[in-house]
Amino acid sequence: MPRLLLDRFIPFRLSVLTNKVSSAIARHYSERFGLSIPEWRVMAVLGDTPGLSAREVAERTAMDKVQVSRAVASLIESGRVARTPDDDDARVGHLGLTGAGFAVYEQIVPLALGLERRFLAALNREERDALDRLLDKLNRQARRLSRNPPPSAA
Repeated sequence: MPRLLLDRFIPFRLSVLTNKVSSAIARHYSERFGLSIPEWRVMAVLGDTPGLSAREVAERTAMDKVQVSRAVASLIESGRVARTPDDDDARVGHLGLTGAGFAVYEQIVPLALGLERRFLAALNREERDALDRLLDKLNRQARRLSRNPPPSAA
């Protein structure tokens, strides 16, 4: 049986790296704005693309629907997000940042971009460009794998 070396297993390494970077950014907006990581992700998506449904937010962020639902409920309760019903389907609600939500969003974006710059400062220009291309390529492959999972081992 092959041995799984977690320190060399790319999915594990990517997950750990993502968690470390998200936690570093989260420390800043959690302390100042009382937001959780899922709440910020919802706000970030809605700041970029207002009017999405909770299902669409879950798809864009690759977060679990329950996480998105809880984050949306909390953001609506805090007055940072509003839900408007769809004209054709009352079961669907379109989400958008409120004025208060957009004010928070405008303060967090420069923080997030500054931390991204500091994080990527470890790479030179060519490495950053290569990383960008490689991440795009891996995202496309991950989408293919999720549509066509491998057969289960018997």
